[in-house]
Amino acid sequence: MTRLRLLPFKEISKLAKYKGFAEIRCVGSHHTFRDKSGKTVVIPDHGNQVIVRPLLRKILRDMEVTVDEYNEWMDKEK
Repeated sequence: MTRLRLLPFKEISKLAKYKGFAEIRCVGSHHTFRDKSGKTVVIPDHGNQVIVRPLLRKILRDMEVTVDEYNEWMDKEK
């Protein structure tokens, strides 16, 4: 199993936009994204704090992104 590298909201939201999700609303610190097929994902924004690993796994699962795809995308971004 590959280890997830933790990122803050700003970077995870870039991944969501790359995967075709658009931000539809923001309530407090929670941003909701939706893609064209209707799938939604909620990503919390707590400033520069990283998103904890269990929540990051859930967000990736909701976006239907595998850990390998996530790591490949991170390598391309940096």
